Amino acid sequence: MATDVKPVAKPLSEDDKIAKDIHVAKERTNLGKGERLPKPAGVQTSDRLLWEYIIPVIVMHLAIPFAFFPYFFSWWGVAWLFVGNFLFTSMGIGAGYHRLLTHRGFKCPKWFEYTLATLGVCSFQDSPGRWVLVHRVHHQHSDHQPDPHTPRVSAFWAHMGWLFIDNKELSTASAYDRYVRDLMQDRYYMWLQKGQNWILVYMMHALLLTGVGSLIGYLTTGTGAGALQYGSQWLMWGVVMRTIWTWHVTWAINSAAHIWGYRNYETREDSTNNWLFALLTNGEGWHNNHHADPRSARHGHRWWEIDMTWITLRGLEKIGIVKDLVHPNHSALNRKAIKT
Repeated sequence: MATDVKPVAKPLSEDDKIAKDIHVAKERTNLGKGERLPKPAGVQTSDRLLWEYIIPVIVMHLAIPFAFFPYFFSWWGVAWLFVGNFLFTSMGIGAGYHRLLTHRGFKCPKWFEYTLATLGVCSFQDSPGRWVLVHRVHHQHSDHQPDPHTPRVSAFWAHMGWLFIDNKELSTASAYDRYVRDLMQDRYYMWLQKGQNWILVYMMHALLLTGVGSLIGYLTTGTGAGALQYGSQWLMWGVVMRTIWTWHVTWAINSAAHIWGYRNYETREDSTNNWLFALLTNGEGWHNNHHADPRSARHGHRWWEIDMTWITLRGLEKIGIVKDLVHPNHSALNRKAIKT
């Protein structure tokens, strides 16, 4: 007796995958930039505001005017923004949370991986597990409704609004098991996740920087009043203002870099290369390049697309701390390139 045998679907070749991406990208373009999307389903069914985010964001921003009072202001404090931008924005978030933990764009010893991850924690952008989970979901559903922070909901939503309402679909054990099982099997990342210990680490780093500032103040002035003022300046500029800076320049990758800029490649979302935030984040703003080749640790593809995070990683590779840096896949990128 004859039986029907269903043919086994052949896996897509690399060329087929690229062609599918380009087709979907063109369909997205045809929908028009003005198309709006509803908030993710997990948000629509949620009624829980995340006060652990709302309160710190409000308090930090209310502190901004005080940073310019003579008692708290100093030019070396302003210089802290540049130092902090490299340490915490570039190395903590850009290299650590993003290129290493999310996309595995390079390898390094565990001590250095934990150092980068801890710098990311000190940017007060959630635990490594949560950050990576959200970003991996973003890449899977970018600028479609399940995307946690697409500007197709609104620019404010993409920039920071999504942080303030619980997304139930991203808060389940199954979501963590699906998207960040690799991180949750690590004791350090699991410890940071449990009991909001990542907040404790942030507070400890704030106390440490304040203490260092106080010591410098005492050694410089020889008085307790000088120690108190220097410590206050380090707290205000080295912690508060630097954290606010890192928040907004990295949040802008979710918002501005999906709204305005130029595109080198056909991708299945609205990502753009935004030169302003590429400079402010040391390379993260070359966002269309990144979406075209997510695993690559190099985000700047053209000669003028300066990517200081990549340059730093190349330097660390030369001294043996970093290895197996993932370079751009030029064969795939050439197929996705927009012809001009």
